Amino acid sequence: MNLFVFGPSYSARRYIELHHGGFETAVATARSDDKAAALEAVNIQPLRLDSPGATARLREQLSRSTHVIISAAPDTNGDPALREHGEAFAALPKQARIAYLSTVGVYGDHDGAWVDETTPCKPVSARSQARLAAEDAWRDFATRQGINLHILRLAGIYGPGRSAIDNLRSGTARRIVKPGQVFNRIHVDDIAGAIAACFRTGLPQALRTGAHVWNVADDEPSPPQDVVDHAARLLGLEPPPEIDFASAQLSPMARSFYGENKRVSNRAMKDILGVRLKFPDYRAGLKALAGE
Repeated sequence: MNLFVFGPSYSARRYIELHHGGFETAVATARSDDKAAALEAVNIQPLRLDSPGATARLREQLSRSTHVIISAAPDTNGDPALREHGEAFAALPKQARIAYLSTVGVYGDHDGAWVDETTPCKPVSARSQARLAAEDAWRDFATRQGINLHILRLAGIYGPGRSAIDNLRSGTARRIVKPGQVFNRIHVDDIAGAIAACFRTGLPQALRTGAHVWNVADDEPSPPQDVVDHAARLLGLEPPPEIDFASAQLSPMARSFYGENKRVSNRAMKDILGVRLKFPDYRAGLKALAGE
């Protein structure tokens, strides 16, 4: 089995760190010397997309890839992997499996109601609209090529170096309160576990063909201020003062997250895909991070 990663994001890199030993080869794209060196440090072969002959090397590598992770963010012109390298991806063998990392943001705002994979998508932000368009593009590609596709809609990602624990330690944590607001989260190790479930050898035949969508989220959608408060207690610190959302100084992107309020069901991921969360709620995840 051969792994190829287009756009080694935080989540994709964690999968590589935890699971690439199960592959004969593991290759990931890189656009800088620093990123290439970081891949080599964990025994991943970098493929520089900005070097001469990169397209030919990409096509040759994809022709031998059995498992592919797409973790590059779309832009206003669409998905960069398909837009710039669609012909190379057409070289994938028919038995290949693709995991496309998307976001629960494609559902938009549901006033705190529960959503699942059957809920119609109505993305609010431009970036979530671009994600939904990228999902559709990959679904069309997989259908044309007859390749197995798994779209993983990720909740708010946290993990080592990216959590309320780290923000408190650095003095940047804020406890912003918007009444009724909840978010799902997902530990990066559980994202890696969900990708591994999509790629596992014993996956039922029905899930090894066609396209499938999975919500990758924890069990407990919660107010963001509760997460900061719990992290502070774990560290023995006084939590930062509450800040009313209406008066909070937030970037446009940060403020847009609060414009989407929903509870994301992970039942299909657990009951059908067979994922067992290592960190089913933020308390379990933060406890582990506080001890690192």
